[in-house]
Amino acid sequence: MAAAQRIVIESCSIATVDAADTEYASGYLVIADNRIEAVGAGKAPEGLENVVRRIDATGHLVTPGLINTHHHFYQWITRGLATDHNLFNWLVALYPTWARIDEPMVYAAAQGSLAMMARGGVTTAMDHHYVYPHGSGDLSGAVIRAAREMGVRFTLARGSMDRSEKDGGLPPDFAVETLEGALAGTEATVKEHHDASFDAMTQVAVAPCSPFSVSTELMREGAELARRLGVRLHTHGSETVEEEKFCHELFGMGPTDYFESTGWLGEDVWMAHCVHMNDSDIAAFARTRTGVAHCPSSNARLAAGIARVPDMLKAGVPVGLGVDGTASNESGELHTELRNALLINRLGAHREAALNARQALRLGTHGGAQVLGRAAETGSLEAGKLADLVLWKLDTLAHASIADPVTALVFGAAAPVTASFVNGRQIVENGRLLTVDEDAIARSTRDEAQRLARISAKA
Repeated sequence: MAAAQRIVIESCSIATVDAADTEYASGYLVIADNRIEAVGAGKAPEGLENVVRRIDATGHLVTPGLINTHHHFYQWITRGLATDHNLFNWLVALYPTWARIDEPMVYAAAQGSLAMMARGGVTTAMDHHYVYPHGSGDLSGAVIRAAREMGVRFTLARGSMDRSEKDGGLPPDFAVETLEGALAGTEATVKEHHDASFDAMTQVAVAPCSPFSVSTELMREGAELARRLGVRLHTHGSETVEEEKFCHELFGMGPTDYFESTGWLGEDVWMAHCVHMNDSDIAAFARTRTGVAHCPSSNARLAAGIARVPDMLKAGVPVGLGVDGTASNESGELHTELRNALLINRLGAHREAALNARQALRLGTHGGAQVLGRAAETGSLEAGKLADLVLWKLDTLAHASIADPVTALVFGAAAPVTASFVNGRQIVENGRLLTVDEDAIARSTRDEAQRLARISAKA
């Protein structure tokens, strides 16, 4: 076997986000091929062999790469619409447009969504794609292709809907799949694309959309399918008061009890939002180790409410951060969610004690790795883990007068990304992507957004 090639990063502050929250005011990190070989205080050890690059990271904070746990990439080409709506009205307004997406649109939208996250420090992304209009092409393949080209680690949550308007749901009839079609399409996607290895770049989860767009049969059989195939499960849960009312009217129980009745609580499950959770709901999630993707900006944009994140963390619920679709979070950046998670949760019952800077950083890194089932591989800077990490520049006007680097990163303005590594490969340099042409992506997303608008207007 060829000797490992090493990259040495020195003279930087380091927040490892390990179990002890180990930090170094001035330290080093050694990458060997695609793994972290060593991290510690002071200078790197002498005599390292096959060092192909040394980075003087003076003025930087090094953290694990950010991990996004909930998104809808296709929404990149419908940003800025229905800006004064709550969730249900927003869905009603946008589903007729979303139901007309096709493969070129989804590919361009995935490129835009991934590019915005990657240049802002995301190293592991996920996409919950659940709109599969008839005859629209290979949408799952388009999203996965965009992620591979970008160079980010990726989980596709292969979504589905089979409850349309005629069945009391929200999506148009031609935008949903049959129960059999959804299950078959999901299984095919898992078998073709899921990689269960330690350093996998692509994984797939089973992800029916939500209780109000999916039949009970699809929920139950989707859970059975995921466990037969050995993959994770994802859906939306307890996002709004309207959803809770819907569940009581249709199923005779609240969302959490409904999820449990269909096999949708467990350590292999994570839910998006979970805004309206009572004490027993939180206890059920903690007991079963069901994860939560907290999406503070989207929750605020759609006036959904403030999720009880401090209570979830205290109970032992795994919690990560999510951008959510960019039709409800137009910036599409996860690093801003560190700050928004902290600030919005301080508006809740716990006030200034809700979250601190280090807890917010943990949500966006180790918490996300837990939620995606990858905490053994990524989410903290430890020897043996995958080399997914970010160098944040904190010596400019925006941050230089803040003494504590973690406080600067979370409380301060969005910090510039000098370098971002995924699997030991650098994908961002000085805020620009190295793997794709950002300007070309900007043009293609604009063109596809305009094409979708024209098609929708004619319809």
